[in-house]
Amino acid sequence: MSAKPQSFATTSAFEVLGPVMVGPSSSHTAGALRCARVAATLIEGDITRVTFTLWNSFAHTYRGHGTDRALVAGILGLDTDDERIRDAFALAGERGLAYEFKIAGDDSSIHPNTVDIHLESADGGAADVRGESLGGGKMRISAINGVQVEISGLYTTLFVAHRDAPGALASLTGALAKAQMNIAFCRTYRTEAGGQAYSVFETDGVPQRDVLPIVRSLDLVNYATFIELPGSVTALGPGVSVPDLFDDASQLLRACREHGLGIGGVMRLREERMVGPDRARRNMRRVMEVMREETTQPLEAPKRSLGGFLNGEAQRVGLGGSAFASSLLGSTQTDAVARAMAVLERSATMGVIVAAPTAGSAGVVPGCVLAVANLLAGDADEVDAMVEDALYCAAGIGLILATSACVAGAEGGCQAEVGSAAAMAAAALVQMHGGTPEQALDAASITISNLLGLVCDPVGGLVEVPCQNRNAIGVAAAFTGAQLSLSGVKSLVPFDEMASVMLSVGHALPASLRETAKGGIAVAPSAQSACARCGMCMA
Repeated sequence: MSAKPQSFATTSAFEVLGPVMVGPSSSHTAGALRCARVAATLIEGDITRVTFTLWNSFAHTYRGHGTDRALVAGILGLDTDDERIRDAFALAGERGLAYEFKIAGDDSSIHPNTVDIHLESADGGAADVRGESLGGGKMRISAINGVQVEISGLYTTLFVAHRDAPGALASLTGALAKAQMNIAFCRTYRTEAGGQAYSVFETDGVPQRDVLPIVRSLDLVNYATFIELPGSVTALGPGVSVPDLFDDASQLLRACREHGLGIGGVMRLREERMVGPDRARRNMRRVMEVMREETTQPLEAPKRSLGGFLNGEAQRVGLGGSAFASSLLGSTQTDAVARAMAVLERSATMGVIVAAPTAGSAGVVPGCVLAVANLLAGDADEVDAMVEDALYCAAGIGLILATSACVAGAEGGCQAEVGSAAAMAAAALVQMHGGTPEQALDAASITISNLLGLVCDPVGGLVEVPCQNRNAIGVAAAFTGAQLSLSGVKSLVPFDEMASVMLSVGHALPASLRETAKGGIAVAPSAQSACARCGMCMA
């Protein structure tokens, strides 16, 4: 198989259909929270003070995306789906945590979503951690106390701070062997020969807490801890990676033929091999539960968004759509659009949603799948089975895009977010209608081609305008791509090539059009006037 990032073999379907999180942004809220929570585990003692230095997209949109609340919530140890995130500042006050935000500005040499976190503990300890939010809730710790590292949390991860000394690594691996922990990957970083060193062990299976006292008792060890991503489903059991099924679209097709399954079936098989059937079933049940709530609750009881730009638009489309359905979208697509818009409203009130694959594009997949399933399936069990299979299909497409291209607006524009979600939904719709895996991939490729170059220009840095309407357009693109493919229209450019094209186009977009709120619609006079009236978002 062709070489793919390590993340491919270890990324769960529910890191694509997820995380389950409080809105409004998977990269700027959930990803930021995860950066802070992991950083908080890298210092011993109770944290009393923290300073967050924000770069690039984080610097420009942190208030509107709830990044500030999320970072503080991460230090406090909250999970991505904890609705107390919105009250993080008050919680910090109650716990005696002092915090400060500094705006560093732009630096094209570092990741678009970068935060430097300075931590101080009650016992006088201090640590400096650099976190990067990669999109879709994924994150990476790239530096600790000035030492370049790489910690993703994709595996069960043991972090050890120790002296750089002869035999140090042998002592550490010996301790893990005694605890019967199998090391998947091991990396050691150091300041200088004989100086401070950090070893990162990524292991198979769930964390074995009894190994920590053994490791901490070693003379050369200063500190050791397990790193766990909040809201993550990737604390894997035995069998952690599945490179034997597929790592790109062409191999996905081969796996479908070999196993006699559709894309959804292959992705389900992959997930069950990774985490076990029971856990896969629980994770899917949770995703479906949240998706059904997020696509219906705002239609029944709309709430005003944090920025005030959204307030019942989904309900108006849902109620008023019947008057135009026959001559415009049709009843099913109108339902799908209303559901998709509802998710963005729920997210913009800091409600719980499923990022699919990001919070900014979270409405497209559930809107399409749930609207169509109600028509095609019979009883409740049949509907559940169809929805589950369709979501696994969507996850398969999203997994390839997340690892071969990107799904973060700050890296690839809105084409990476809504474009990816629409491609996922298009493939799922094809599968739901009995299409072949080839047709599903054609639909995904056609859909991406129609959204190439879509910029990310959130007004005021909020995931509200034009994000909600673009989710609606993503639904229309998915329906169109699916119908074209099912009708026999093929994509000239195969899906793998289209993913590469999307990545290159995203990188060609200027920074002003990649989630900085410094270009596009965000700088229109009317948009800026609206922001001035709101006053909460911009730094």
